Amino acid sequence: MNYENAVEAAEFIKSKYSKPIQTAVVLGSGLGAFADDIENAVKIKYEEIPHFQKSTVEGHAGQLVLGELNGISIAVQQGRFHFYEGYDMNQVMFPMRTFGVLGVKNVILTNAAGSTRTSLKQGTLMLIRDHINLMGVNPLRGANDERFGPRFPDMTEVYDKEFQQIATQAAAEIMQERLEQGVEKTSRLILKRGVYCALSGPTYETPAEIRMYRILGADAVGMSTVPEAIAARHFGMKVIGISCLTNMAAGMTDEVINHEEVMETGAKVAGIFKELLRRIISKIN
Repeated sequence: MNYENAVEAAEFIKSKYSKPIQTAVVLGSGLGAFADDIENAVKIKYEEIPHFQKSTVEGHAGQLVLGELNGISIAVQQGRFHFYEGYDMNQVMFPMRTFGVLGVKNVILTNAAGSTRTSLKQGTLMLIRDHINLMGVNPLRGANDERFGPRFPDMTEVYDKEFQQIATQAAAEIMQERLEQGVEKTSRLILKRGVYCALSGPTYETPAEIRMYRILGADAVGMSTVPEAIAARHFGMKVIGISCLTNMAAGMTDEVINHEEVMETGAKVAGIFKELLRRIISKIN
């Protein structure tokens, strides 16, 4: 996918929704309900957008939703493309490059992930402070087009520190309000920080692999997000990442991991997740 392809896709999107968009959101497995709250929504199936691919995973609606949230124009990917679906990295990160051409400055990446730490329970929302790329390839491998970004982009701060502070503050506000309303009985954190480790999938990890990733410093494992984060930073966009820890990773419990569990946990945290995203978007725009 070259720069001209991204321009073509961006022009098509602008023909459907002409308002300037500063923030884009990518919704992971089981988290797509957030897009239902968008006002004056324009929905475009991925296969209608030039050079976009088709999402084939359950829990991914496979469409781009454009509209307003609290008066702010946003673009929401209701589902994404994964490396394990058979797409190459250029295809996986193409939406990010299209957003860059559209003029998007801020990207919120979300995913469903497995926890490698007993302290990070199922249902926890984890703010990604850094990542480990173990997908076997860097998405920027190959010829570089300077219009997308420099040949050797710095990855010291993939996930914007200011945005992390904003997310933490928003989570604290939600928690305080829930305490005052009597919804929550303790002041437990609803948003914890951690390192996300990206793997190629589609198999879930073995217990031995999880022990290794934990030693390497991973707090959660998943099969997405990192290619998009790298592509966004390459373009100069600011990134924030949030994982919904939908299950304990292999070997952490005696239970077998399945995609249905991922979807069920995503549905259980949907209320807090949506409110958190809503507040983050309001604060970063």
